[in-house]
Amino acid sequence: MRRLKIVAVSVLVTGALYGCSQKSEAQGPPPAAPVTVAVPLAERVVDWDDLTGRFEATSQVEVRARVGGFIQGVHFRDGDYVRRGQLLFTLDPRPAQAQLAAARAALTQAEAQLALARTNLTRSEGLLASQAVSQAEVDTNSGAVQTAQAAVASAQAAVRARQLDVEFTRVTAPASGRVSDRRVDPGNVVAGGSSAADVLTTIVSSSPIYFVFDGSEALLLKYQRDARAGRSAPVRIRLQDESDFSRAGTLDFTDNAIDPASGTIRLRAVIPNADGFLKPGMFAQGRVAGAGAYDALLVPDSAIGTDQARRVVSVVNADGTVTPTPVQLGPLVDGLRVVRSGLQPTDRIIIDGLQRAMPGMKVAPTNGRIARQPRQESTPTTTAPPAATGTSATALTQSVAVGD
Repeated sequence: MRRLKIVAVSVLVTGALYGCSQKSEAQGPPPAAPVTVAVPLAERVVDWDDLTGRFEATSQVEVRARVGGFIQGVHFRDGDYVRRGQLLFTLDPRPAQAQLAAARAALTQAEAQLALARTNLTRSEGLLASQAVSQAEVDTNSGAVQTAQAAVASAQAAVRARQLDVEFTRVTAPASGRVSDRRVDPGNVVAGGSSAADVLTTIVSSSPIYFVFDGSEALLLKYQRDARAGRSAPVRIRLQDESDFSRAGTLDFTDNAIDPASGTIRLRAVIPNADGFLKPGMFAQGRVAGAGAYDALLVPDSAIGTDQARRVVSVVNADGTVTPTPVQLGPLVDGLRVVRSGLQPTDRIIIDGLQRAMPGMKVAPTNGRIARQPRQESTPTTTAPPAATGTSATALTQSVAVGD
């Protein structure tokens, strides 16, 4: 009886499994996974090298009094824009004027001595003809004339020096730019000189302004070749509280040597600053054009997968099968990733439903479209390789036209 029970159970299990198999065969294979496909977006792209730098004034001057004296007045407001030659401070001119008057009196005295010496020389030369005086006396009078002439020249130089002292009691702006606050108020006495304590105020130029940054040796080589080809590398600037690189300039200077400690070199760009909004010492993010515009294919970052160390995109063939295709990636351009090689303009890639598409399986594709997204600064995704940032050459041309 026990053996009969075991045989009966085996027959029932076998029948159940056969029934399930027959039902599965009757239903057929599972349906194809739905995905969205699109051809890559073809555009001209400009690559940019990202960097961080600081603004510096094209000129910075420390205003000092060239003579000492009592400060009578201050003729500017802190933070004003001043022009070259504009009056900033006045010192009490009376001591300098008194010294000038003394120098002029000394000049008059020297001129009188010269006139007397010339008269004595003329008289002695006339008496020499009648042998009334000796040749030695004539020579002495001639030497007295030369001494008097030297005394007059010295007195004239002293007068010019004292005139300068009077002029220096008016401290004017040596350059145009934005003036700082006054370091000395009226009523104080300044010594005049070159020490830090003698600084009355400072003036920095505001337009244009320098953007200074450090670049690698590779960037230096690239920029030097562009310069030899007659191309000036454009620069884009974004301040810390800005989202777009809306300020433009050009690279105009590279240092004469690479720092052996860091392997970098100092570079400089000139940025227009007509409104004076940019201040020396401010930090900013910059982008320097790394190459000319080139044709590129762009795909969403979400359409890029990983196959060990390779980056791949899933291409749907004409029969609906999925084929992973290795690609070489470039920078991000308005939310899309540049594909440098591996894709054809007519390839249909999966842009949605990638997790449902396995290599070799058939899918049900629906046509979609790849479009540029509004530019936003964010950290790169895990599929992004080390690369420069890119922008659309069309968008770049339009922004430059608006800025001009």
